[in-house]
Amino acid sequence: MYKTKEDVLQAVNEYDVKFIRTQFTDTFGAIKSWAIPSEDLSDAFSEGIMFDGSSIEGFTRIEESDMMLMPDPSTFRILPWRPKEGSVARLLGDVKLPDGSPFIGDPRYVLKQAIEEAKSEGYTMNVGPELEFFVFKLDENNNPTTNLTDEGGYFDFAPLDRAQDMRRDIDYALEHMGFKLEASHHEVAPSQHEIDFRFGDVLSTADNVVTFKYVVKSIASHRGYYATFMPKPLYGVNGSGMHANQSLMTSDGQNAFYDPEGENQLSQTARYYVGGLLNHIKEFTAVTNPLVNSYKRLVPGYEAPIYITWSDRNRSSLIRIPATRGKGTRVELRCPDPTCNPYLAFALMLKAGLNGIKNEIDPGDPTSRNIFNLTPEERKDMGIGSLPANLKEALDYMSNSEFVKETLGDHLFEHYIAGKIAEWDDYKAQVHPWEVDAYLGKF
Repeated sequence: MYKTKEDVLQAVNEYDVKFIRTQFTDTFGAIKSWAIPSEDLSDAFSEGIMFDGSSIEGFTRIEESDMMLMPDPSTFRILPWRPKEGSVARLLGDVKLPDGSPFIGDPRYVLKQAIEEAKSEGYTMNVGPELEFFVFKLDENNNPTTNLTDEGGYFDFAPLDRAQDMRRDIDYALEHMGFKLEASHHEVAPSQHEIDFRFGDVLSTADNVVTFKYVVKSIASHRGYYATFMPKPLYGVNGSGMHANQSLMTSDGQNAFYDPEGENQLSQTARYYVGGLLNHIKEFTAVTNPLVNSYKRLVPGYEAPIYITWSDRNRSSLIRIPATRGKGTRVELRCPDPTCNPYLAFALMLKAGLNGIKNEIDPGDPTSRNIFNLTPEERKDMGIGSLPANLKEALDYMSNSEFVKETLGDHLFEHYIAGKIAEWDDYKAQVHPWEVDAYLGKF
């Protein structure tokens, strides 16, 4: 694709790009964007684009608000659903202070720091995420509803999957933008879909997750639908996850998780990496599963993992080792959902795995039994713990975690927790329809 400023400027001229949407994410992963005319792009690469950081969630105070975005030329993509003449492109970038130094509260900077630590240990990280989402109808005023677009199920095709044309448009757009797709299909729940990326380096993949959500929502809107990554928009059906397949590559290009002589052809490095994830997962669940609604998905009975175990095949475990071996040997963390900030989530996964390797944390034996069928007493006897039951519990674990604080940095750590505690306090003060239905007629 594009590597340098000159590559981008040439493409802007060749494809008649008139506007560039510059983008970054706030602390919680929401896309922030504004458009600049193409004639200003050269200066933007050299001098950055100034903006007011005090208006961005979790960034900074008003008295120190001046910030700038430095576009990353490797993220330049033309938006294929926009007009061919006078086309529109997008650029992601790094948030800097006015003197050009990195802003420590920039989620992309946090991931870059974790990447540098891995590099110093002789590793690079690859990630292949599997993102699920729902597509619903709009009402007569074009407001989103939870009205289904289909009654399809897993791998269903037309007529049950009525949104397949929209999903095809998304696939074409993503491929046009340089994505390598592994799979695209209808998921288990009605109106639910999944698109999987081919694994790639962790920074590009995090950028791609941000872009993916933007593309899905944009094309769904153009088609007259509403796409949502809300983890559990419907009661009684499966929620939406973002399973994260991850591996480490050595400096000579070998998969550090593969050992043809190891048990199940897994290296000791892979086992320690799994041990690190299991050891720290409660501490960063508030990042991988960041909403009050995230914990409505993490309940028994809907395939979402809630028990802290690992397995080579068992899909009831939090961590699964898919059957592929060799270059494709990988660890699949199954709890994250697509509302997480991918930069922070991937940074914490990587650092947890590195801690496991560095401290030789043994994950114990893999669990072969279906954990959902075990009684509480059996799980207790087997030493099987659970993920936090709600956002408040997850925030309590995170607040006491030196590991998460070190990974995110003081600024982002404190702002993240403060913002999420405010969200929880607002939620618990509300009177919800279930309470009215359950109690109003009884008391």
